[in-house]
Amino acid sequence: MTSSTTVNKVNTEQPKIVVKRQGLMRLLYTCKHTFNGLKWMCRNEAAFQQELMLFVPLTVLACVVNISAAQSAILVLALLFVLFAELVNTAIEVVVDRIGLEFNTLSGLAKDISSAFVFISMLMAVIVWWAVLWP
Repeated sequence: MTSSTTVNKVNTEQPKIVVKRQGLMRLLYTCKHTFNGLKWMCRNEAAFQQELMLFVPLTVLACVVNISAAQSAILVLALLFVLFAELVNTAIEVVVDRIGLEFNTLSGLAKDISSAFVFISMLMAVIVWWAVLWP
């Protein structure tokens, strides 16, 4: 979850002309943009950093405990869903902040709902881990 200072961390230069790429170049540029987004999240988003600090050791744990490969995959997917939810939450907050930093009830509601999405993803991960490891 971010604060209203998110806008200050994002490059706010004038938009550049978008070139529609095709084929292999499109795939390469898609990977570049994906890496840039993940790099920004790792450097600037405290909640994402904290979730990554849980993701790494829990992923190792999921791979070393005596459960099936399918169960390990389910545990890792539950953790990845939390990271996914944080990405969506931050994207919503960045867009809302781009529109305006002044208080607006709907902007606050959008941020609250996206925060609830992250919370529910964490709750789902806990339930999945509990169901797999303590049957």
